[in-house]
Amino acid sequence: MNSILKTSLSLLAAASVLGSAALPAHAQQRFFARDTVLVSPEGDILDYIPDDGSLRAMRDNRGRTVYVDGWGNVVATAMQADRYFARGDDYRPRREARGYRETNPDYFPPAPEADYGDDLTTSSVPEMREGLPGDIERQPLPDADFGGEQPLPDFGGESASLPENGVDPDAEFVPGPKFDPAIAIGRLSSAEVTALQVFLDREGFSPGVIDGRKGSNVTKAIEAWQNATGETLDPNNADDILERLRLSGGLAFITYEISAVDAAGPYVAAIPDDYAQKAALPHLSFTSTTEMLAEKFHMDEAYLKEINPGVDFTIPGTLIKVVDTGERKTGKVAKILADKGRKQVLAYDENGTLIAAYPASIGSADTPSPSGTVTVERIALNPGYTYNPRINFQQGANNKVLTLQPGPNGPVGTVWIALSKPTYGIHGTPEPSKIGKTQSHGCIRLTNWDATELAKMASAGLTVEFVD
Repeated sequence: MNSILKTSLSLLAAASVLGSAALPAHAQQRFFARDTVLVSPEGDILDYIPDDGSLRAMRDNRGRTVYVDGWGNVVATAMQADRYFARGDDYRPRREARGYRETNPDYFPPAPEADYGDDLTTSSVPEMREGLPGDIERQPLPDADFGGEQPLPDFGGESASLPENGVDPDAEFVPGPKFDPAIAIGRLSSAEVTALQVFLDREGFSPGVIDGRKGSNVTKAIEAWQNATGETLDPNNADDILERLRLSGGLAFITYEISAVDAAGPYVAAIPDDYAQKAALPHLSFTSTTEMLAEKFHMDEAYLKEINPGVDFTIPGTLIKVVDTGERKTGKVAKILADKGRKQVLAYDENGTLIAAYPASIGSADTPSPSGTVTVERIALNPGYTYNPRINFQQGANNKVLTLQPGPNGPVGTVWIALSKPTYGIHGTPEPSKIGKTQSHGCIRLTNWDATELAKMASAGLTVEFVD
């Protein structure tokens, strides 16, 4: 039996097209030495770092300058630019941000539609990654040297900055639950990681987008699943993962035939940045068949294309390979924990049993999410969105209230779960691959499919507790 399972996994690995996605490297503002870039622990090129004294400059064991926040987390490492970009390279991200650029420090987006209150806001800003590389020599540097005496830029009062010591001094610290650490994921193939992600997704412990790549969202999902079940999951045991997949509905990959409905849409050519142009669209739907199919099967759009090389997704009748996420998780959620430290939403039933978990972007340094307890006020599927310059920000030349139509590429995605604390909610996103890897302006952001699953298990009046 084991040999059959190993053979099956080997075939899956051989059938998968391996390839690493392009780094989401927005063009960096060159206020440092021309040959230097700031790189986050996950490999992102940062546009800026705060200069309010909340970060310390240190050296690692390779002599590189690193910036560490008040928690001891590495925010950025100064690297030689020619290690990341060759002359003439295209610095644009793999997929242009839709609706707004999450790397713009001056961006403060508007609220959902007026029925939810005119002062609701939500957004994302670049993540200050939690990972800390090893072998850091903790000794301060007298001055950071980027090849000159250029100071860090001053974006003014609206720039994204960390509070003193990296925390909000007025926030009440409420510790979140402690989970046993997961077994480290070893050198797995893309197909093996996909099998693990699919199993966790079927169980209701979401790894975020399924992309065949290990990462913090997968590790958090394993830890939550272990806490809920009392079992230990070895991600490196291929036979065990395949057996669990078999018992939960079958192997990770299935064949899917693109239908005429899939090909027909409706789709929009592009989602414009300008809100007046957004408001002129009849809907904020998907821009392509691949984007729609990726979200339908909880996949990263680039990964869907990678495992189906040369396929024209616009032709009905075309057979493609996708993952089988199985049936949607069901149950009744009685309490939600928004764990800011883990960047994860934990859903519990009335007996206090953990029944689901989702990676999340929760709050940010400049607009932190609250601490304490609130309740769910109302739940809306496929909500509209209202831009109000009197309450929000001035976007371009738009000085009037604008109504944006519903759709998965709307600023709050396909779900809005309004909370009793004004301006806060749990909602979806037009950029699922960034969940758990960016921050939000106080709200709780999930992938559209995770937000929908949670919304259908939730109800008005249930408790939502923010913990650290």
